[in-house]
Amino acid sequence: MLANSTASSGHTAVAPHPGHQRLFHFRPASGPCPDFSSLLARFAPISLGEMAGVSLLKRTEVKYVMHERQLYDVLTGLVPHYRVLEVNRVRLNLYHTLYFDTPDFALYHAHHAGARNRYKVRSRSYVDSRLSFLEVKHKVSDDKTVKSRLQTNDLVTRLTVETGEFVAAHAALEQETLEPKLWNEYLRITLVSRYQPERLTLDVNLRFGWGETAVALPSIAIAEVKQDQRPTQSDFVRQMHIRHIRPNGFSKYCLGVAMLYPMVKHNGFKPKLRLVEKLMQEESYVQ
Repeated sequence: MLANSTASSGHTAVAPHPGHQRLFHFRPASGPCPDFSSLLARFAPISLGEMAGVSLLKRTEVKYVMHERQLYDVLTGLVPHYRVLEVNRVRLNLYHTLYFDTPDFALYHAHHAGARNRYKVRSRSYVDSRLSFLEVKHKVSDDKTVKSRLQTNDLVTRLTVETGEFVAAHAALEQETLEPKLWNEYLRITLVSRYQPERLTLDVNLRFGWGETAVALPSIAIAEVKQDQRPTQSDFVRQMHIRHIRPNGFSKYCLGVAMLYPMVKHNGFKPKLRLVEKLMQEESYVQ
């Protein structure tokens, strides 16, 4: 059971689990269904080096949530329009992420309250490329985000003087106020437009964990369209319109906290949780 106490800000503070320094070991997944690997083989590849020109650290972001089958159907029509990131001959890349927050979840609550100026702090391992970064995302308006990142030797599980200074330089936060809160793992497809500065990240096989509890979201796909600050046309967005799939401000971190920390307020995220439950058709399970 999660221990809790009252923090000075008035929010509920949840004590960190004693096992927070280890990467949560999820049970092996059976892999996404349908067969994305075969479909992705039809796309022309793009390398990490080639993709540097569309890093889009300052960008607009639009997210969509759908069933994996919907995403598969959309991708079949996008082969001529996008290239797919290939890392060491892998096109469905594994990501490990550890999110940081204050003891009373101030970053989470800012998102829950709809604050337009808010931050997200995470350490991420790009497993297939063997790269790790500490990242700060600054949401500066409804659709504009600035991402700053610091390359690290390994996935960071505790902030040091160096990493704490990086966070303080890019967010109004002190190192001492942040602690690890949530593990996240998923498989990502990254597509790059052939015609304009645009990247798509398509996440499937999502899993969240903390302490001895984990939750998997089979059948859920989260798509994010990332463009520069000039509005442009998007072949993917056109497919969303055709299929009547609406944009959905969806945070993996907030979803994971809402599911794994029941004592933390999450009323504002209930519609998103209901959408996820509907899409999964009761396929979720807690390990």
